[in-house]
Amino acid sequence: MKTVFTTGEAAKICKVSQQTIIRCFDSGQLKGFRVPGSRFRRIPRDALYRFMKDNNIPTDALESGRRRILVVDDEPEVVQIIKDALLADGRFEVKDVDNGFGAGMMAKEYHPDLMVLDIMLPDINGKAVCELVRRDPSMSDIKIFCISGMIEEDKIGELHESGADDFMSKPLDVDELLRRICKLLDIEASRES
Repeated sequence: MKTVFTTGEAAKICKVSQQTIIRCFDSGQLKGFRVPGSRFRRIPRDALYRFMKDNNIPTDALESGRRRILVVDDEPEVVQIIKDALLADGRFEVKDVDNGFGAGMMAKEYHPDLMVLDIMLPDINGKAVCELVRRDPSMSDIKIFCISGMIEEDKIGELHESGADDFMSKPLDVDELLRRICKLLDIEASRES
């Protein structure tokens, strides 16, 4: 379990901007220390927990220490493969939904760090889900990783324009998917045993 956080990590956990964390640190509201010989700020877990409690910020992200992933796909086998890989890694908490409407509702309610989104859904397509999430300022920090088994190469650019952060074709290379999810979330690609 992580015991000291950077201002960027604290910002993600609290779901606020890094500047907000820096201002709170510099004003003394958020206790911590500076790395000797540098301007970097570090925040101990207990100080961050106290700060979150004092400011009525939900502490579930800090308590679990896990990143939230929402898997949106209508193929149960694909969902299970992705969930198994993420849960085996140990750093992720995973929920899933099998349609675009549910994806929008769940993204708002669960507020995942990242959404693995199939483009071909039974109701609305993944591109529309991307646009919906990107239009809502409260969800603008959610990373969107699109997947599809049936998409032309020239449509991938359209996905990025609609808000996708990354894209991968099916069948999925699970190790590559995990590596790219970690890159998007700015965490190390593999766990040390």
